[in-house]
Amino acid sequence: MMKWLTGMALLCSISAFAQQPCDVLIRNGRIVDGTGNSWFYGDVAVKEGKIIAVGKLSGYSATKTIDAQKMIVAPGFIDVHGHVESGIFERPTADNYIYDGVTTIVTGNCGSSADDLQKFFSRVDSLHAGINIASLVGHNTVRAQVMHRDNRAPTLAEQQQMDTLVAKAMQDGAVGFSTGLIYIPGAFSKTDEVVELAKSAAQYNGVYASHIRNEENKVVDAVNEAINIGRSANMPVEISHFKVSGKANWGRSNEILGLVQQARKEGWDVTIDQYPYTASSTNLGVRLPDWALAGGQDSINARLHNAATRAQIKKEMLDQLHSYKYKNYSYCVVAYYSADTSFNGKSITDINKLMGRKSNAKHEAETIMDMVEKGGAQMVYHGMNEEDVRYIMQYPFCMVGADAGVPTPGKGMPHPRAYGTNARILGKYVREAKLIPLEEAIRRMTSLAAQKFQLKDRGLLREGMAADIVIFDDQTIDDKATFEVPHQYSNGMQYVLVNGQLELENGRHTGLRSGTPLYGPAKR
Repeated sequence: MMKWLTGMALLCSISAFAQQPCDVLIRNGRIVDGTGNSWFYGDVAVKEGKIIAVGKLSGYSATKTIDAQKMIVAPGFIDVHGHVESGIFERPTADNYIYDGVTTIVTGNCGSSADDLQKFFSRVDSLHAGINIASLVGHNTVRAQVMHRDNRAPTLAEQQQMDTLVAKAMQDGAVGFSTGLIYIPGAFSKTDEVVELAKSAAQYNGVYASHIRNEENKVVDAVNEAINIGRSANMPVEISHFKVSGKANWGRSNEILGLVQQARKEGWDVTIDQYPYTASSTNLGVRLPDWALAGGQDSINARLHNAATRAQIKKEMLDQLHSYKYKNYSYCVVAYYSADTSFNGKSITDINKLMGRKSNAKHEAETIMDMVEKGGAQMVYHGMNEEDVRYIMQYPFCMVGADAGVPTPGKGMPHPRAYGTNARILGKYVREAKLIPLEEAIRRMTSLAAQKFQLKDRGLLREGMAADIVIFDDQTIDDKATFEVPHQYSNGMQYVLVNGQLELENGRHTGLRSGTPLYGPAKR
């Protein structure tokens, strides 16, 4: 009997020893691993911020066990188009992204990045934000440092200065070079200037990400310019928030997507990203011609105070409006206007009426110029067509980007994409419309994005990868944010792990901040 008891004790001891310890064990989930392959039932083990096993893991024990039964377990989502340079330091938990399943963001888009990426990454590292942050280096930022807001071509010395700044930013960890060719001062640049700067990023294996020069009537020329810059610099291209705007252009999504498809057939790495809404968001100043915005606010105001110049600005504004086939500016809605916050949520047409002016485009153009004179506003533009959005969304090399920052809850009427982008795709377009399969949507949000921006340890549920993981109910996940009530977090996300730590637990933010800066290939 004593020998039998001794033997049993030994077996128990061996069995206990055989249990593989981990920090977090996710059991019984439907694993969508990020590859695009079909889901399967399984477990995920996490230790020291890394995934150590995926599959049927009966031999594991954990400090924290999560029962993911009836839920999807997927890699954390990667938002490839963000603007968090300031907001992340004011609201470092980044709740809007966490509730939407985003664990990593690529910021520095549309030509606007931190002035000094070395300092920016150092601050991010000290901050311990709720999400991981990678960054591009922005063309507008670099040009403004060297040339301010001048409307001219750079001298040879200035071009060399800009080249040096781009190269330095890549060495400091940028994942690529971005342009915002609709914005000042980038709008003043010619293609050859951009090509030279792109080459500076290309030598460090960077990506060229572009808010193209025009997304309305000249969108074909603008898409071709982005592709040709990538060809000339011999680097991958990412076309930001891919769309066609203005009623005159509705239905042209097949035309511009055909340009991307043709480039890929020719062997060029061209991809796109999108947010799932029929409205865009940017500043009010873009309604004015580019030349009117040169220099600082004083220069802009001087032009607006000159009767002849103001008349020319107004003429060009109305010509543009009519070329887009709009009768007035009712499609333009104020998100935030610091000079008078009572305008927030109102269209330019509504504001024009409140000011006692006649209801026509000419007077609305005057209202816009008056608002620009007082510092301008952040706007929401209802200028797209749902069928174009759906057509673009079905393209397999289309990633997801909210084109947002970290908003202050309750401040203004921002675009709802800041809160609900991923959940909207998973709820409205995957579950309800069945436009794309769940596994394919998650591939776009994870491994495709990681591959494009060379985030080599993200985007897949695989052994050795960083433990950025989301667990959600695919039957209830949904966006709650609307244009009328934008400050609402997405619903359905139950757990979010960033580098192995629970940022979201049982649908509630834990307050942890486990994110880290992510560097480009030159820094790594």
